[in-house]
Amino acid sequence: MVDAIFDKFPRPPCADLLGLMLVDHDPKEGWAKFSFEGRPEFLNPAGFVQGGLLAAMLDDTMGPTALLASGGTLYTATIDMNVSFLAPAKAGKLFSEGRVVQIGKTIAFIEATISDADGTKLARATASARLVPVEKLPKGQA
Repeated sequence: MVDAIFDKFPRPPCADLLGLMLVDHDPKEGWAKFSFEGRPEFLNPAGFVQGGLLAAMLDDTMGPTALLASGGTLYTATIDMNVSFLAPAKAGKLFSEGRVVQIGKTIAFIEATISDADGTKLARATASARLVPVEKLPKGQA
């Protein structure tokens, strides 16, 4: 079923760039786990993954989590997102967990964390997102 939901959409180039992969999920409980690749090209001068890329990974966790929780019927457009950086991220495999806090008729509240392979939490985010029925997306996006 998961593949069927994601197969409705062309894979965004940013998902490939970030190495996004679905690891596990429970749509009824409203959570999903993903992995990303903290590539050497993502490192800042201090040798850590640049914060904007971690924010993009968190955003790419929350949207698909809501899509899965809706059974593939609702796409999200982020309205606002607040990110807290907790620890520096080294290059390598990164793991995120997204959770739908509340989903209404037009707005969803979503949260996510991202950790390294040792389980150290690196960043967390909360977001508000407008819900868009998949059938209302521009042609070629669904």
